[in-house]
Amino acid sequence: MTPKVKAFFDPDTFTVSYLIQDPDSLACAIVDSVLDFDHASGRTSTASADRIVDYVRANDLKVAWILESHVHADHLSAAPYLQQQLGGRIGIGEQIIAIQETFGKIFNEGTEFQRDGSQFDALFQERDSFHVGQMRGDVLHTPGHTPACLTYVIGDAAFVGDTLFMPDFGTARCDFPGGSSEMLFNSIQKILSLPDQTRIFVGHDYKAPGRDEYAWETTVGEQKALNVHIGQGRPIEEFVEMRDARDATLAMPRLILPSLQVNMRAGQMPPADEKGDVFLKIPVNKL
Repeated sequence: MTPKVKAFFDPDTFTVSYLIQDPDSLACAIVDSVLDFDHASGRTSTASADRIVDYVRANDLKVAWILESHVHADHLSAAPYLQQQLGGRIGIGEQIIAIQETFGKIFNEGTEFQRDGSQFDALFQERDSFHVGQMRGDVLHTPGHTPACLTYVIGDAAFVGDTLFMPDFGTARCDFPGGSSEMLFNSIQKILSLPDQTRIFVGHDYKAPGRDEYAWETTVGEQKALNVHIGQGRPIEEFVEMRDARDATLAMPRLILPSLQVNMRAGQMPPADEKGDVFLKIPVNKL
């Protein structure tokens, strides 16, 4: 089955959100939505999410799932807003529990912050499946970038989050808490074991040097042949050495502190104080 895929690119965070529609019905799923956040002012906006809302309503679609490929460190999720506007269940990998445990401590969240994944409607494990209309989605656990990363395989399409980028840009960083370049390599092999014609939809694009346009769709075959980090059968030893050395030069993402606090709560803000005001924390010397 070939699902219809509509991409929504956010140039501020270089994130690609996807709307995946069953070709034989009005059922759809949304992957990796964006809540706009201005770091300087602390203000949020639903402009990016509203593009998806408008598209769904204009086409009379029915949202079955709002899916997260992982707990994003570079943008805030709009999952609760989309659920309020459109319905659907919010899903993520069961290893969100490990993320909540790690960052619950870093952000000193206390015992009131539940570290059991209960903020989400569904926690997926390897080989779980779900349905979007008549389409079946299959879940691959693809850790390395984070412990909770998933790839969603729906028909001939695989939504890989930050695990892989376009072939000319390579692969995801592995230096966040719980990340591992060795695990990432093994996860990528799992993705590359899919049929060569499988369409791969990446979570971000940063326009590799020499490329004029943003891009987010490739194939398993193209990744095998052309990916600058893992193509042509690059061995794990070379990949790990390259990935670890590269990660040592990278700065933290601009929105990592607000993103993690919100996304580990399924896109909800931290609880408001007695006046109804919401605050985000900035841990010092923790990352």
